[in-house]
Amino acid sequence: MSEPTTVPPTPPLPSHKSWADEADDEAADESNATASSTSATPQTSSLNELTIDENKKPPKHLDDPDDSNIQTVTSGETPYTSAATFEELNLSPELLKGLYVEMKFHKPSKIQAISLPMILDPPHRDLIAQAHNGSGKTTCFVLGMLSRVDPKLQAPQALCICPTRELAIQNTDVLRKMGKYTGISSECAIPTDSRVDLPIAKRAPIMAQVIIGTPGTIKKWMTFKKLGVTRLRILVFDEADQMLAEDGFKDDSLRIMKEIEKFNSNCQVLLFSATFNDIVKNFVSRTVRKDHNKLFVKKEELSLDAVKQYIVRCPDELSKIEVIKDYIFEIGENVGQTIIFVRTRESAKMLHQALVAFGYEVTSIQGALSHEERDKIVKEFKDGLTQVLISTDVLARGFDQQQINLVINYDLPLKHTPEHTREREPDYEVYLHRVGRAGRFGRKGAVFNLICDERDERLMKKIENHFGTLVNEVQRNSVEDYKGALKEAGLLQ
Repeated sequence: MSEPTTVPPTPPLPSHKSWADEADDEAADESNATASSTSATPQTSSLNELTIDENKKPPKHLDDPDDSNIQTVTSGETPYTSAATFEELNLSPELLKGLYVEMKFHKPSKIQAISLPMILDPPHRDLIAQAHNGSGKTTCFVLGMLSRVDPKLQAPQALCICPTRELAIQNTDVLRKMGKYTGISSECAIPTDSRVDLPIAKRAPIMAQVIIGTPGTIKKWMTFKKLGVTRLRILVFDEADQMLAEDGFKDDSLRIMKEIEKFNSNCQVLLFSATFNDIVKNFVSRTVRKDHNKLFVKKEELSLDAVKQYIVRCPDELSKIEVIKDYIFEIGENVGQTIIFVRTRESAKMLHQALVAFGYEVTSIQGALSHEERDKIVKEFKDGLTQVLISTDVLARGFDQQQINLVINYDLPLKHTPEHTREREPDYEVYLHRVGRAGRFGRKGAVFNLICDERDERLMKKIENHFGTLVNEVQRNSVEDYKGALKEAGLLQ
């Protein structure tokens, strides 16, 4: 680990602003700024001929794909085999206890069964992994990090970089829960209140063994030589498509990777995401080592069929609010928690004020809030103290709350395009991530898309064509239609 120096620290490298790390500038479109179990008989097989005992499988996860839909490309002669049980991974007794007692796991999901041997078995090659929301990606890289740490060495050995503070906090919570009995130390690297907290230049060097955080904060810690990288064994990018995209955090991510490579040539790199477009795939392939491994779920399997989707045509924005309060809230008041996604901060504030004025208890989160406010709102929602959360796409990715059964797209997500562009394109990946907030891990879920004008109609049609799905319409003022939709989604009797 790097020690503090007696000379003044090097100033931080310049970075662009983004809601994940800094309060960003007011923008017309915030989403553009963000881009945002039972035991089974053990068996092994070659990676190309994976089979899992379907007769003894647990209830199907929301996005747990069939084996034949998981594509793997391995490098070299290493004979990776699928792990039917966690015991086959040669984990420490302390880690196994965490998996069974704290996490309540019984056996690896299919993605875990295939990817964990690729992560844990020497020669510890880099891995590019794309898998569905809810398939157990977080467990893969968290277990990978915990497994690579030497508990006796008090120095950073595993680093995970996330696009948002909320995801960094969530992943840290999972790691601490899973690693409860290991004694492994961790620290969450997210922006703090500079008025209260000790300046980075004055703080002690980082001794935690696992660091999970956002790219701007991690880059600052490294720039000030507080986060040493010489002992790092594993580097993880969660939501890697966002971390390495041109309009995401590519610059910060590359600077971090180059700094690590300068002092450490043996650090294993894991890139995990639910979505990888072809541009990012090609970029990522050039970024990691040539002898890396790949794991992808076939593109056609990245579908939205597990969650029921509906269109509600509204003549104006006031009608959208009326649909939410008079129909969706009234008819679905007992179906679980709800997230309403909006495109801009202004829409979040407006909708929040409107629903509160009508007597509803709702909370809202967007990039302009302070770090403390955002953390408090997310915690209250996760603890079940609030039932309705209005959010920009700050929570579209990776946010894991199993009680969410309803997602309302007040606005459809748009790709970042120049202002003079006449025809806006929907952000298909953000739409997939938004829908993935409902019905996680096999729970029931429904999504209502509120369509207001011809532009929305075109956007929705493109979304349907892209995913090869037909989204049924719910008549705006029909109580029976809403009841039927919720029954179809399994949320009403």
